[in-house]
Amino acid sequence: MNSLYWIALKSIWRKEITRFMRIWVQTLIPPVVTMSLYFIIFGNLIGSRVGDMGGFSYMQFIVPGLIMMSVITNSYTNVCSSFFSSKFQHNIEELLVAPVPTHIIIWGYVGGGVARGVFTGILVTIISMLFVSYDVHSWAMIICTLLLTAILFSLAGLLNAVFAKSFDDISIVPTFVLTPLTYLGGVFYSLTLLPTFWQWVSKLNPIVYMINGFRYGFLGVSDVSLIFTFSMLILFVVVMYIICWRIIESGRGLRS
Repeated sequence: MNSLYWIALKSIWRKEITRFMRIWVQTLIPPVVTMSLYFIIFGNLIGSRVGDMGGFSYMQFIVPGLIMMSVITNSYTNVCSSFFSSKFQHNIEELLVAPVPTHIIIWGYVGGGVARGVFTGILVTIISMLFVSYDVHSWAMIICTLLLTAILFSLAGLLNAVFAKSFDDISIVPTFVLTPLTYLGGVFYSLTLLPTFWQWVSKLNPIVYMINGFRYGFLGVSDVSLIFTFSMLILFVVVMYIICWRIIESGRGLRS
């Protein structure tokens, strides 16, 4: 990589990480508090009545899904809000006219989203240890699934920011698409509990593969094929990246 490009990439990374770390009370603490409430309500109170799920306590079963939920939400939100703010303030135009390749711009913002997602995931994991103990089945599976998911939703946040016309627009997708898909992605239940037809319907939800891949890393159990899980994740990342690159390269929705 050209040394100047590397400097540009590091500069965007530094800006993005500094941005969410400077207001850590607003960016890192709320998801930790929210997940703690999930642990208390669904894990301790309701979980004791549900019993075992897939051979594990209900709390052990839902912890990986709740961690992944926080990673998805924060990776997406970080890039979407940051990129749209730059577009709204016309700062992005300075970056577009600079001799910086589109790939550098994309990976700069995505790197910030991944960093916030990982930071949040680590904090939620630490909090979860206060409620449940577990032996990690595969660190490699956890890390790979975590990074691919954070990259995918950072790209999705970037795409949303490009097309958004107002600050209200950046909340539509998380509210009406992201949240329903996440709750129906197997965070709180195993797909095996569903009738056969609804199991197939659930498998059309990409978040099912992310949560199950992450859960396999912790517990060693999954409702879907791991090979298919990684194939889907890689496919979605590649497709989303190509779309983001083509749109930013063309300047659609960015150049006034």
